[in-house]
Amino acid sequence: MTLDTNLLVPMAEASQNFSKVTRLVDENGMAVILKNDKPRYMVLSFSDYDEIQTARQKFIGAAVDNVIAENIEALRELAR
Repeated sequence: MTLDTNLLVPMAEASQNFSKVTRLVDENGMAVILKNDKPRYMVLSFSDYDEIQTARQKFIGAAVDNVIAENIEALRELAR
């Protein structure tokens, strides 16, 4: 995954100036907080998080539906 270096904020700076982190999120959709010079935390807006969770649930639901459809006969046999 490539990250825009303008979105990276060291932990010490994020701790001292959290408004900078929130401004990055408002302007760019996300900010990444570094710990020991490595990306450790991602901050994003709640609405973006909600969209990700909704998409994730749809993906999981579709995967479950596929597994059931592919194994329906075995599931029916087990149900007997």
